[in-house]
Amino acid sequence: MSIEPLSGAAAAQMLRAMREKRPLVHCLTNEVVQEITANVLLAAGASPAMVVAEEEAAYFAAAADALLVNVGTPYPARLRAMHASAESAAANARPWVLDPVAAGGIPWRDGEIRKLLAKRPTVVRGNASEILALAGAGAGGKGVDSTDASSAAIVPAQHLAKASGAIVCVTGETDFITDGERTLSVSGGHVMTTLVVGTGCSLSALVAAFCAASNDRLEATAAACALAKRASERAYAGRACSGKLSRRLPRCALPHRARVVSFE
Repeated sequence: MSIEPLSGAAAAQMLRAMREKRPLVHCLTNEVVQEITANVLLAAGASPAMVVAEEEAAYFAAAADALLVNVGTPYPARLRAMHASAESAAANARPWVLDPVAAGGIPWRDGEIRKLLAKRPTVVRGNASEILALAGAGAGGKGVDSTDASSAAIVPAQHLAKASGAIVCVTGETDFITDGERTLSVSGGHVMTTLVVGTGCSLSALVAAFCAASNDRLEATAAACALAKRASERAYAGRACSGKLSRRLPRCALPHRARVVSFE
């Protein structure tokens, strides 16, 4: 099965569509990364909401444009909110993204992740070790960190996509995105993102935002990966707008109306 690189034109088109829609993304994410996730969504052009109470989460999932379910810090009440929200999103034709944080490490966690996977997420976004574990081809990574190259998970990701009906996105040095038949790749980025807490979790939220604005969920997911990689490149290169504060910030971190992102 051939692998196609995502074109800059396709990524730019998806980014424009997402910013025009400015989707409301309901984030049931882990407690470590809520603030960075909200800020990444705002900077990209989406609107974040962190509604976590089980009494209202399912209702809000129906009202939002997309849902993120990230299992980084699971506990019973939060899991009940996640399951109810996933069911609500599906019932109301809202795309939802499952981030299977640390899959393969703990039997109880794995069981809860598989219950969520059975609710047919639109996209599963994880690192190579997480995807290998979900596909039954690995035992997980080192906590939340991958110990496998993303390329090692391509075939298992394709099998997982066919079995689950979800787009499967494996992120790493090169990102691979597949629906089981077609596979896209996104290269670039910078290794320093592995030293910043929440970059992968925030990417999953970006995937939800992009999927809310396009029916082509495969290319939408790849476009979210492309935006994250270009942002990390610019952050490391130190490109910035004028001003003392902005000299310390990447252009991609500034409000989206202030600059234009190029994928060329």
